[in-house]
Amino acid sequence: MDRAGRSGARRRSPSRGSVRAEAQPKPAVPADFVLLGEFGRAHGLTGEVRLKSHTGDPKAIASYGPLSGSDGRSYVLTHLRQAAGDQRDVLVARVEGVTSREAAEALNRTRLHVSRTALGETEEDEFFLTDLVGLAVEGEGQEGALSGRILSVPDYGGGELLEIALAGRPRPILLPFTRAFVPVVD
Repeated sequence: MDRAGRSGARRRSPSRGSVRAEAQPKPAVPADFVLLGEFGRAHGLTGEVRLKSHTGDPKAIASYGPLSGSDGRSYVLTHLRQAAGDQRDVLVARVEGVTSREAAEALNRTRLHVSRTALGETEEDEFFLTDLVGLAVEGEGQEGALSGRILSVPDYGGGELLEIALAGRPRPILLPFTRAFVPVVD
């Protein structure tokens, strides 16, 4: 949908026929790409934009070179600074070629990805969170043996959680992704 809330599809009047042009689908991000961040709302009048970084060191997102957007475009971050407030992973960014508030507003909700090969190998006990989604969960709980699948790995500010769909339960559960709760990842 565009910013005005219209779908972008055009219709001919019934007297001219009922042909309808479909909106073009957004390009898909390749499967071997990893999500590193997401643009938020515009910041100020000169083209700066808020950016939620998913990297261990939030400012390291700029060190991966051009980032692939969920809109199919490539983005280069030229300057980053910490946003006001207490959220360490929220930054204010300048993006190459973005010089107005309107251009920054158009970036809102664009997700930023990079090829997995640009990230290098993980160290022992280090994981790409995207690789955890879909893994089987097995273990013992208060009610006996548990089995299920990881649906997502959200972080609401207190650290990563595992959203797990357990067999026989109508709603998923959230479990902290810490060694105390998840002693083994295989």
